[in-house]
Amino acid sequence: MCRNIKPLFNFEPPATEDEISAASLQFVRKISGFNKPSRANQAAFDEAVADIARVAERLLAALESNAPPKDRQTEAVRAKARAARRFGPPTGETIETPS
Repeated sequence: MCRNIKPLFNFEPPATEDEISAASLQFVRKISGFNKPSRANQAAFDEAVADIARVAERLLAALESNAPPKDRQTEAVRAKARAARRFGPPTGETIETPS
């Protein structure tokens, strides 16, 4: 899975249309191998991004969970702490560890 595609399910507030579109774009870039397609491929590329976004929206609307929704800020702090453990803290910055 592409590391730039973030989980979008079971968050409060729910994933926005922009987040779903960004994930769809990253997915199409990954499987096509194009960061920016040529003019000849642009229409097919854009159509694929739109199709993936529509399917992703339907999927997220249909999924159910018994777990309480995750908080975006808490998850961001946890991700930053994981990155700091893996790569070291950014220069001049302290990392908060989630409780």
